[in-house]
Amino acid sequence: MSTVIVPFAIVVLVVLVALFFDFMNGFHDAANSIATVVSTRVLTPRLAVLWAAFFNFVAAFLFGVNVASTIGKGTIDPSIVTAWLLLATLLGATAWDIITWWFGLPTSSSHALVGGLIGAGVVKGGWGVVQVAGLNKILLFIVLSPLIGLLAAIGLILLTARIGMHFHRSTADHVFRRLQLVSAALYSLGHGTNDAQKTMGIIAALLFAQGVLGPTFYVPYYVVIIAGVAMGLGTWFGGWRIVRTMGMKITKLHPFGGFSAETAAASTLFATASLGIPVSTTHTIAGAIMGVGATRRLSAVRWGVARRIVYAWVLTIPAAAAIAALLYSLLSLAGLR
Repeated sequence: MSTVIVPFAIVVLVVLVALFFDFMNGFHDAANSIATVVSTRVLTPRLAVLWAAFFNFVAAFLFGVNVASTIGKGTIDPSIVTAWLLLATLLGATAWDIITWWFGLPTSSSHALVGGLIGAGVVKGGWGVVQVAGLNKILLFIVLSPLIGLLAAIGLILLTARIGMHFHRSTADHVFRRLQLVSAALYSLGHGTNDAQKTMGIIAALLFAQGVLGPTFYVPYYVVIIAGVAMGLGTWFGGWRIVRTMGMKITKLHPFGGFSAETAAASTLFATASLGIPVSTTHTIAGAIMGVGATRRLSAVRWGVARRIVYAWVLTIPAAAAIAALLYSLLSLAGLR
């Protein structure tokens, strides 16, 4: 456990910054939860955001905290964690979120946070502080999560199309519009299960570093509550620039396609969360949307837009790491380590 104990006011400051990051995560990643139901006109934008915000919040109470534990102790050595290191981490991740939101790029807030931890951690303790096993899981699923989402969505769209062909088009459309409410709720649960836990892990790591949690790392219940609230509020306000990219620019969606994309992505998120793997909800749903478009024809996917998104995915961890490393270096020069 870190021996650098800071004043209580600094701990509160870092917790507030962590909650702001969680708010930005919900704001930035609102597109993940609502883009499909908005683009298919199943719900109006405001109702879709309210729907997603509710289930993002509820998720904090329904599932375990395996992902939070991976972030809290499976990315860098928790013994080097200090309030100042976490402050640099959070500011680096938040800065990258704001940059990519401005350009309408649906990048991963989760990977921005991981990058921030690595960047600040390496400046403080060198490359030896990186938990290679935990990082390898994260890097592996940068590739696997969109691929799994894409393949699962292709399978579901083929299944739903086969079922739908036995009904009149208007009847099938009506049914899948209702089912999309369920799939959007499931996806929002998966998003809250995965993404809100990143902030839980950061706050728990801070409390552990300050000796608040005792000798054993765990995630207190009150941390689960405040992180869930912050995530829900961020989703409520919504990030409309990214909604347009996710819901309208990648491919054109119909209700049965939106249902397939959301269900495929939600299934992936539940599976990875149970394993404690902090995957990107953005990568997962984007891959699923591409899979839905590709089943019509390859040209139905705007691959130029998809290429820009993938470039941003690749840059996220190193870019957030660089920003956090710079910020922590400046704090260190000021004697704040």
